[in-house]
This record gives sequence, C-alpha cells and structure tokens, in this order.
Amino acid sequence: MRLPTLLFIALFLSPLVLSAQSEVAGSFQIYGGITYLSNSFNGVPGSRRPLTGWNAAAALPSWHDLRFKIDVSGNYGNNLGAPQHAFSVMAGLQFERSLRREGLFGQALVGVVGLNRNWGANGGPGGTASFAEMLGGGLDTPVSKHIGIRVEGDMLHTNFALVESVADQLPYRIPGLPSYFGRVSAGVVWTPGFGARAIAARQSSKSVKKPVQSELIFETSNSFGHITLLADTWWSYLNVGGVEYDRNSWGNFIGARRDYVAEIMPVAILRQPTKTDVWGDPLAQGHKIVPGLAVLPIGMRLLWRDGKTWKPYFLIKFGMVGFTQKAISQYATYQNMLVQGTTGIQFSLSDRWDVRTGVGILHISNFMMTPSNPGTDQMMYTAGLSYHLKTRWARF
Repeated sequence: MRLPTLLFIALFLSPLVLSAQSEVAGSFQIYGGITYLSNSFNGVPGSRRPLTGWNAAAALPSWHDLRFKIDVSGNYGNNLGAPQHAFSVMAGLQFERSLRREGLFGQALVGVVGLNRNWGANGGPGGTASFAEMLGGGLDTPVSKHIGIRVEGDMLHTNFALVESVADQLPYRIPGLPSYFGRVSAGVVWTPGFGARAIAARQSSKSVKKPVQSELIFETSNSFGHITLLADTWWSYLNVGGVEYDRNSWGNFIGARRDYVAEIMPVAILRQPTKTDVWGDPLAQGHKIVPGLAVLPIGMRLLWRDGKTWKPYFLIKFGMVGFTQKAISQYATYQNMLVQGTTGIQFSLSDRWDVRTGVGILHISNFMMTPSNPGTDQMMYTAGLSYHLKTRWARF
C-alpha cells in the first residue's frame, strides 16, 4: 500500500479512539518542537548522517494517567548523494506521573513513516512507506500555568527496503541498512484550559443514571469477490466467524445510536495460492487453506431506528489477525492488520434476539511490517444473531 492510503486509515480511525476517551480527567496537551534523528535511512556503516526536522503532537486528557496521543514529524537531510525526506504519523498511549513540579511520561506508538522514492545511495529507488513502532519517554517542566518545556527521547523501528527499479519494485535489503533510529525532540507543550472546563461539566452530571444498552452478536463473514481500494491482490479469499460486543458508550450521532464495538474471531480461514511471488500473485495452480485468529478491539457502530422492527446500521472495526503461515504471499508476514467496514439491516425477532445481515469490505495487509506487503480488499457478506444483554443502570 502507498503512504496516502495508510494516512487515510489513521485519520479515519483516530476519531473513533478520540470518542472512546469521553470520561477523562485533566486537560489536553498540544506540543510543537524540533527533532533530531540519529541516522539517515540509507545510512549504512561508514556513512551515517543524522536528520533534523520538526515534531508536533496532540494528546487527550488523561484517564488513570493514560493519554491517547497522535504524533506527527518530518525529518530532512542528504546522505550518499540522495535526499532524505521522511514524514511520520504515529498514534498510541502516553503514561505519565508527576515528580514535584515536573511531569515524567513514557509512550508506545505505532504508525507509518513515508519517504521520497529516490532515498537510496546515489538516488536509487526504494520503498516509500513502512510500518513503524516507537518507544520512549520524556520530561515536561512548567514555565507557567499552561505552558511547559518538553524534552523527549525515543527509539524508532522501521523496515524500509530498496527496490530493483521503479518499474520492477522487487524489494531487497543490503547489509547494514538501518532499521533502528534514535529520536530526540525538544519544544513547547501547551495545556489549554478548555479541557478542564469540559471535564468539570461532565463531573457535575455524574449523579444522573442512564441505561446502558449492549449486545453480543454471533456472526460469520465470507468473501464473495475483490475490489481495488487500498490494495490490489485478487487471489486470496477469507472466511471468518466470531463474537462481536456492541455497547452504547457515546450516546447519539446524526440520529443514530453510537456504540463501541469489539470482536474476536476464533475462526479465520484464508484460501491463498499454493505458491506466490512477492506481490501475492499465483505462480502455480491451486489454493491452500491457512487458518488463523483475529482480534478487533477498536470499532464503532451507528444504529438507526433503535427499538424498531428493522434498524439500518453502519460499523467499522480495526484489529489484527495472525495466521499459521505467511499470509497472501509466502514472502510476507504471519500477522496482518484488518480494517472492516459493513453496512446492513438488523431485524428484531423478539425482545432479546435480532438477526443481522450486511455487506462490506475487509482490508488485510501488514502495513509494511516487511518489504513484501501485498494486501487484499475482500468484498464480504455477513450474517449473524444478536442477543441483547440485560439492560443495567450505570453511572456515566
């Protein structure tokens, strides 16, 4: 997949996670500063050169000392006769504690890093996107009520590879091509007061009790074709079965009940070609069965006409699937990311039971965890039985 499609997924999913943090305490954090990356992406031994650039981040108010955080940065320079223009979008959790006036924090983020095409030595072509993970932490020192100075250090891991040519993009790695980078950033962090005022308003309504509606849905989803949306591999098919949990966590939105959604799929059966190239294209006739297990912990459902006989819905879920063999291509990975979007209608059978039908798209790829990232967009039909759990009263 190309970088724009990965950014689209990150930006589309981030509001779901932001909404999930509705009951939090404290204030928002907005950060901007300069950054230093320890090496160039083509910085093999004997020719390592650091990159400099900028860094910006935004974090939600904390919940039990945890914040959801989005981090964006750009790093630039030249090495071995080639430009290095890197842009990253990362998201994850920040854990913080106070030490007298200072604030200490650690963070774990995942996301994507994008590069210009000609970043290889002497302008040779390379991959333009890679899945990335980052671990680190830092220190905030206040200089006023809402302003502080931040210094942080992180370890960044990527998996970029060079390619044969722009026309023949077969990935390869040369000895010494870096995967781990140290990152140092320093700048100003702002904690605006409007977050605290909003929290105070919510705290004043804590005594109000509201019913919590939730349900378990036992469903199956099966592929009936392919579409080119975020990927273009057409030769693998997926059948899944699992249990989905829906809970009305965020009230209403555009006339629909807005639910948090999570699902576990103990049955995930992939049919893929017996032999493939790096892109997942078949090199021999026939398919083989590759079993797996999937977990999708992040999701949202919009349900219209709640309480009526028929109820249209739209949902989107995000998670990971692990297979017993490398999936889609024999050069790819055992684990892959999943993004599923479905729309359909839910019909009431009784006070406790509904039946659900729908169609949608399920995307699978490893988000450049390795140079081989074939990816596939499956057109799926779904069917399931929904069991409404007993309505209980809870404090919001």
